[in-house]
Amino acid sequence: MGYFLGIDIGTFESKGMLTDEDGACVATHVVGHRMQSPCPGFAEHDALKDWWGDFCAISKALLDKSGVGPGQILGVGASAIGPCCLPVDKDCNPLRPAILYGVDVRAGKQIAALNQKLGEDRILAKYGNPITSQSIGPKILWIRENEPEIYKSADKFITASTYLTAKLTGKYRIDRYTAAYFTPMYNLEANDWDYDNLAGFCRPEQLAECRWADEVVGGVAARAAAETGLREGTPVIVGTADAAADAVGVGVFNPGDMLLMFGSSVYIIHIVPKLTTDRRYWSGPYLFRDTYMVASGMSTAGTLTRWFRDQLAPDMVLREKEGEGNAYDLLLAATGRVPPGSEGLIVLPYFSGERTPINDPAARGVVFGLMLHHTRAHIYQACLEGVAYGIAQHFRGYAEIGMRTDKVVAVGGGVRSAKWMQIVADACGRELLLGGAYGAPYGDALMAALGVGRYASVDDIARRVTFTGGVRPNPANAEAYARGLEVYTRLYEQTRDLMHLL
Repeated sequence: MGYFLGIDIGTFESKGMLTDEDGACVATHVVGHRMQSPCPGFAEHDALKDWWGDFCAISKALLDKSGVGPGQILGVGASAIGPCCLPVDKDCNPLRPAILYGVDVRAGKQIAALNQKLGEDRILAKYGNPITSQSIGPKILWIRENEPEIYKSADKFITASTYLTAKLTGKYRIDRYTAAYFTPMYNLEANDWDYDNLAGFCRPEQLAECRWADEVVGGVAARAAAETGLREGTPVIVGTADAAADAVGVGVFNPGDMLLMFGSSVYIIHIVPKLTTDRRYWSGPYLFRDTYMVASGMSTAGTLTRWFRDQLAPDMVLREKEGEGNAYDLLLAATGRVPPGSEGLIVLPYFSGERTPINDPAARGVVFGLMLHHTRAHIYQACLEGVAYGIAQHFRGYAEIGMRTDKVVAVGGGVRSAKWMQIVADACGRELLLGGAYGAPYGDALMAALGVGRYASVDDIARRVTFTGGVRPNPANAEAYARGLEVYTRLYEQTRDLMHLL
């Protein structure tokens, strides 16, 4: 019997899984780490410690837990938060902490300069994506302008999944789905780097080679084998970003399929039949040849509930330490008597700026409508509803550009909250399928099996997908959430200028 290893590096934790050749889970392991925020608007990881260190620890732990021998591992797949910007030297040593994806909003000046120089309409027409805090181009420029010595020393500018692949094999590869976020450096028509227009960002040889996510890069190198416990020569695929790996694990492959991922942030992948662009969203190739997607992302979800727990509910944290239950469950229980709409309370969840659909790194969080009868429970439920309203905005926008949504699969840590999922279903007026408990590492392992030929096509993966349940919208709550969504939308529009003054 052979096995496949999948490991995913997330914002606050890394997860790994071993599956057998039939896609059954054999062992799992989780390791936590921290996101650093050395300045307001900055979000960073120590790539060597948090990314590679976690990968090595998880790989060894899975082999130990399962009793599977290194020689029985037939393929390895890795995914990670993306897109991130990490400059490395010629030996793949990080030259600074990695600058994370769209939650890091430091490059606002560079974004504005690029938009003015290139023109927003021209950028969208040529690259299919607006330049936002999610884009890697302005992050590279930020390093050039603020850390010139690091910029000059960089041999490569890579993202998290590329770093893992390079550490494993010595080869620098990036999947096209992730590369498309290197706006304005990726040519959507050619599905490759825009080699004629890279000047000002970096040299072509400073970027990883573009490949499809399931292609085999090479074998595990001798040094990596010693650090991970894997057998030298074990095949490694290109891999991808965490949300895309999650989508594979729940069978999101066909036009009309949509992934709704609740992690530290909200991330959405919507499969479309052809390249579809809109300045509010991100567009590009999906993971496999002749597949396309429209992606979106809100800046907070789990980070917002974590902030609320740590800053406003220390008593719940203490109760959890004393064995009285999970702090989040205790907060949810307290909302039991709070009606839909939180009695007129609205939260804009822009506590780290906002990505789609408003693409405003200067946006700020707002708690609006407070009255003396409101309690902590009202505010907590309003935070959950604020995230749901943001998702509902996306559904509105998709419909406006003619995107058809047939199936919505919700995954991630937020899925464990039945009440939150009901709020989302009610606010969006959509049925949600609840994805399995395995997440991105499962998708990584399945893609590794596809890459080495164990599976003939994605249809073989889809047949192995299961769901843990579903949530249907409650019509009785539709009116309250329609009213809340209207206030939510207008509240940002009418406070945006004031936010920017801050």
